[in-house]
Amino acid sequence: MNKVIVVTGGTKGIGRAIAEKFAKEGFNIGVCARNDNDLISMEKFWETNFPNSNLFTFNADVSNKNQLQSFVNHLVSKYLTIDVVVNNAGVYFPGEVLTADDGALEKMIETNLYSSYNFTRALMPTLIKQPQAHIFNICSVASILAYPNGGAYSISKFAMLGFSKCLREELKNSGIKVTSVLPGATWSDSWAGVDLPHERLMQAEDIAEIIYATSNLSKSAVVEEIIMRPQQGDL
Repeated sequence: MNKVIVVTGGTKGIGRAIAEKFAKEGFNIGVCARNDNDLISMEKFWETNFPNSNLFTFNADVSNKNQLQSFVNHLVSKYLTIDVVVNNAGVYFPGEVLTADDGALEKMIETNLYSSYNFTRALMPTLIKQPQAHIFNICSVASILAYPNGGAYSISKFAMLGFSKCLREELKNSGIKVTSVLPGATWSDSWAGVDLPHERLMQAEDIAEIIYATSNLSKSAVVEEIIMRPQQGDL
């Protein structure tokens, strides 16, 4: 029976690269996203490229707790166990702390933090059945480094790293692993149109490769934190 990985925000960027990497390794995939067209496109791609990997898609805005719970309900009705969870969904709005649009912080906290918190809590009764399950929380180098025009985003990602560290401590004796992933600038749709050499940013596949390798360690070892940056440093 194929193992199962679940990725929030799994149709694009880092999330999509993770889903494809694990599909190549024989996993079944569960993903959610807000855009129906993106989900349909992904399903068609899977039929052609990963016929041996079952893909389950669900339309959900992860900042909406009720929609997130519906995703969980459908997941657990389809899969008896879940081996890997990747809390990847997130949003970014530029702006300084004192001048950002009203509500920007709340929206990013809801999407970048609360979604992971609520999703993990809702899945825990299923995860606990699989004592070697692994949770990856996609944070950011912004979780450890504040930078200009990224105030509210950095706040949300600092909080995400705090959540991940707490979760790691609480689950140590359960056998469930928790890894915080802190990527720097990585090519995705958000960088479309930027006039930079392609090699200046990391590739989403780089993040996927390290996550897969980390998930393959023996049950007695866990990588608690991964920091990845472009070779030439932060932008």
